[in-house]
Amino acid sequence: MQTSRLTEPGRRAGLGLALILAGAIPLRSQDFQPEILPLPKQLATYEAMQIPADNPLTPEKAALGRQLFFDKRLSVDGTRSCYSCHVCEHGLTDGKPKAIGVGEKVLKRSSPTLWNVGYQKEFYWDGRSPSLEAQGAAAWRGGNMGAQGKETEIVAKINAIPGYKKQFQSIFKSDATVDNIFKAITSFERTIISGDTAYDRFRAGDKKAMTKEQQAGWKLFQDLKCNNCHDGVLFADQQYHNVGVGMEGEKADDAGRFDKTKKVEDTGAFKTPTLRDIKKSAPYFHDGSVKTLEEALDFMLGGGKDNKYLDKKNLEKRKVTPAQRRQLLAFLDALTVDCKLTAPRLP
Repeated sequence: MQTSRLTEPGRRAGLGLALILAGAIPLRSQDFQPEILPLPKQLATYEAMQIPADNPLTPEKAALGRQLFFDKRLSVDGTRSCYSCHVCEHGLTDGKPKAIGVGEKVLKRSSPTLWNVGYQKEFYWDGRSPSLEAQGAAAWRGGNMGAQGKETEIVAKINAIPGYKKQFQSIFKSDATVDNIFKAITSFERTIISGDTAYDRFRAGDKKAMTKEQQAGWKLFQDLKCNNCHDGVLFADQQYHNVGVGMEGEKADDAGRFDKTKKVEDTGAFKTPTLRDIKKSAPYFHDGSVKTLEEALDFMLGGGKDNKYLDKKNLEKRKVTPAQRRQLLAFLDALTVDCKLTAPRLP
């Protein structure tokens, strides 16, 4: 009986394949195969997500955006990615009072969560950016990733990676540019959807999804009119309110929405943050000045901090019993998200 005999080159090729399959050595970039996932279900109880006409959402583009979102090679010094400021264990914030940029520089405000960011109309705490694409590019150029003045160099580095070059050519029919890099990243960000918390399952008919204490907290949340601002399935009204954080009389440490509108009544007003995954996203408010969820709840139940521009229409002191306070905290826990964002293989 004749047996097959591998030549020395054949044995080396077989060993190389085995090491690749075992993850011991990476695939060559030109052999890179992206992980293309199905697009997630949209929120069933909210208006359809507004996708820009010039940036249609596809699984292939979202897969490319996911790679870029996690890729530190986009930053000026290779130390940071988009994910650096939006991590699962901190509710898609970074868990710091204020965002940290390149060179460990402390930035002006805290990192907001990305849950359901595709449904937002304006971006940043002060709403100064009209599109998710513009916000991403501004953060990349600014202190977050430090690309200002190095855009051409960084984009060239991406185009020099065969795996990326192949993906950009396939999806955009061109090499990578600043414009299409952020079209890809924001396509991925529009897949970051939270609609399957205990609260969502309860509202969909699973009456055992929330505990009795959480259900009592949900009723109390509405009775106290917390949903004036933390409204609907987003738990955010996409409006701007002064609750007194950072205010001393008429003076604001951070002028907030005023910087965009130049309207004096917008002094110290900031966009309502979603309450989804709120238990994990400490510290709280735009400046990260409140360390715990319990302290943040007490601050809001106390009517915020009095100042000339306080939103008294939506904010007033509320008295609750210790048991009711526990119920509210239990309800907020029902908004915790099972975050499954994971880093993909990169070319």
